[in-house]
Amino acid sequence: MCELFGFSAGQKMNIDRELKEFYSHAPCHPNGWGIYYSDGFSEFFKKEDKRADRSACLKDILSGSIDARNAIAHIRYATIGYDKMENTHPFRGTDLSGREWVFAHNGTIFKGDILTEYFHRQTGETDSERILLYMLDMMNEHICRKEGPLDEDERFAVLEEMTTLLAPDNKLNLLIYDGDILYLHNNCRDSLYIREVEGAVAISTKPLCSGPWEHAPFTRLVSFKDGKRRRNGVIHGREYIPDPESIKALYLMYSHL
Repeated sequence: MCELFGFSAGQKMNIDRELKEFYSHAPCHPNGWGIYYSDGFSEFFKKEDKRADRSACLKDILSGSIDARNAIAHIRYATIGYDKMENTHPFRGTDLSGREWVFAHNGTIFKGDILTEYFHRQTGETDSERILLYMLDMMNEHICRKEGPLDEDERFAVLEEMTTLLAPDNKLNLLIYDGDILYLHNNCRDSLYIREVEGAVAISTKPLCSGPWEHAPFTRLVSFKDGKRRRNGVIHGREYIPDPESIKALYLMYSHL
């Protein structure tokens, strides 16, 4: 599977050390890398469909100083979709209110009829992109109903509804950023960790560097702003438990065997 890294802070903080360790895992996740970060005034976004430790571009990025208030990074181990830019995370999309969303996923959708229509709308092949398109449609539906932008509570409610609907039988580890709030969802045990210190929170598939890493909130949506936890959603209890037969069947379907 893939690996995720997320970050939120109340002021610009240096995340070089965490990112260098995160991307050092690339040999086990060879199918692409991506990064988004912002410092509150400007933002940076880059991804490539190649192994991170073989990227001259990423080497150049990591040779400088990365100071951020919000960040999402991803290294891809492909389960669905070829090695190409359209399948590389993070994904970005804009809702009808003009809000831009950044989205990264570690997991697989085994059962998701609700996403079927997006096969014909997506630019790549991944189930992750289909989740993003579905999320934007849900946001747009509520924007149209309200006839205006959604506030923080309303955006959280839409995402909580989405994760609750998609979590059954699916691995749905997500990091989502809406330009203001960082959201986390995790429903696979021991597959996402969090480090909360004063003024900052880091999230990672594996603990990075030193520090008090703990298991991330489980089977619930959680949001963060300026390095502080904002909202804890209702625990839905829809844990994903890996099933080798389901994984094998999915691989066979997508390899056309």
